[in-house]
Amino acid sequence: MTTRRPRWCGLAILLVAALELSATELPARTVLKVCAPPYNLPMSDKDESGYENKIAQLFSKQLKLPLEFTWFPQRMGFIRATLKNNETEDGSYKCDLVMGVIDNFELAATTRPYLRSSWAMVYVKGRRLDFIKTQNDLKNLTEDQKRLLKIGIWDQGPTTEWIYNLGLIDNATAFPIMSGDAREGPGHVIENDLLQDKVNLTFVWGPIAGYLSKKITEHTLVVIPLTSESGLKFDYQIAMAVRHPDTAWEKQIDGLIERNHAEINQILDDYGVPRLELLPSATREDDDD
Repeated sequence: MTTRRPRWCGLAILLVAALELSATELPARTVLKVCAPPYNLPMSDKDESGYENKIAQLFSKQLKLPLEFTWFPQRMGFIRATLKNNETEDGSYKCDLVMGVIDNFELAATTRPYLRSSWAMVYVKGRRLDFIKTQNDLKNLTEDQKRLLKIGIWDQGPTTEWIYNLGLIDNATAFPIMSGDAREGPGHVIENDLLQDKVNLTFVWGPIAGYLSKKITEHTLVVIPLTSESGLKFDYQIAMAVRHPDTAWEKQIDGLIERNHAEINQILDDYGVPRLELLPSATREDDDD
């Protein structure tokens, strides 16, 4: 005995299939639009000399699409002013991809991570701080050693709290992590204040420390990556960002990251980026904010 399904059942199946297809189909793209900070080496620069720019160029070639950058300073509101901004003449978005955000960033959908690094402690070799070999050495200083320290810290960030907890805040000078001049970032503290001995110990994001230790040749920079401690996280995974709910585009970028793992690592090596082993990315519910 056979049974015949009502006609509406078949139509419903076709409708569901069509909806699933439309949700996964990629829109036709004629250009790879990337938003990036113009003065944020080694990650990004308006002359396209940063490692995020180089990875974008790699993706552009593989997608066989021209690459178009929209530049915006690394500030609060970056995602809203770029990835989520469709206030253009034709209603299109300023960009469709941001090359570097913290994994599981809450304001966008994030791809699989491609980089894990940590904050680092940096000083100039040969200037009386060579006794510092690990972060634990700052926990067991003599009074004479403490008096040697001129620490450059940031007005926000995990290392500032750490220095406070160590009782070294009186040895510290605070710098704004977001300067009023977009051209001045954390790297400028090393290139200016640290080299000129205005401060003799500072903390920066690992990729910046590694890049400058390779770039600066007149002095030897000692770079000591920090290990996360209880209640203080120093290491972060970096992914790329797309809009919610561009799941098909996100999966395509995931594929590019996976297929180009070796090429991406070579680019990072070229910039002296210190890296840790990638961890499984935590599952996060979509956030439409």
